[in-house]
Amino acid sequence: MKKIEIYDPPMCCSTGICGPSVDPRLTRFAADLDWLKKKGLEVTRFNLAQQPGAFVHNAGVRAELGVKGNSCLPLIVIEGAIAASGGYPDRGKLAELAGVTYDPVQDGSPAPAAAFTLPMAATGACCPTPDAGPPIEAAGDFCPWPRQTNGGCC
Repeated sequence: MKKIEIYDPPMCCSTGICGPSVDPRLTRFAADLDWLKKKGLEVTRFNLAQQPGAFVHNAGVRAELGVKGNSCLPLIVIEGAIAASGGYPDRGKLAELAGVTYDPVQDGSPAPAAAFTLPMAATGACCPTPDAGPPIEAAGDFCPWPRQTNGGCC
């Protein structure tokens, strides 16, 4: 089984698909890595903010960081060798790097969604302004804030 390691820049979580603003490139890349796993590859991600030891213990990654700093991240390492750096390749390029077949019709990469910001983050409060989208009450039972008797959500 071919081994692929992704050395990500510092992010708030292991995939970067969290927080109030989601980068569509990270969403697409996470889906592409899942696709590679389904093709039978072993895929491991390391986040500099959460797993700095992985960066230190890999001599190639450590050397690349020493020369280029964080601008080389993400690093894509395949079978121990750096295959790509400084960006998140699309599914076709990942397939090429990993040596797996890719059919754009059957294996097409999901279209990147537009970046979005949760209404609470946009307004700085738990209830969005009328022009920021539906009220948090649209979340139904998933609303994390207690219901108020005055009809508001917060």
